[in-house]
Amino acid sequence: MTKQELIDSCAVLPDVDEIYTSGQWTVARHSENKKGFAFIFEREGKLCVNLKCDPSEADLLRQSFDGVLPGYSMSKTHWNTVMVDSDVPEDELCRRIQASYDLIKPKVRRVKI
Repeated sequence: MTKQELIDSCAVLPDVDEIYTSGQWTVARHSENKKGFAFIFEREGKLCVNLKCDPSEADLLRQSFDGVLPGYSMSKTHWNTVMVDSDVPEDELCRRIQASYDLIKPKVRRVKI
């Protein structure tokens, strides 16, 4: 998966816009609350993405895949770094992107009657 394909897989989610910061980082974020859910960057020549993760799943994913590491420059409890060209299958990467998005999207509030 290329950087553009990774950006495109984030951009198809509802209410997502993307911004570029400091040259190397691309941040995919929700347009309503401006929270980022995918931080795309290169480290040591490898394409990586930081994705928010439920803490109960974070360690399991790190144990399951060599290409999943504690979040680079982020909270190690709530973020994982996924190395794109690694043992993480593309469909699993897409699931992780969706899960990250679901964790940051605005919650729907119910009106009490």
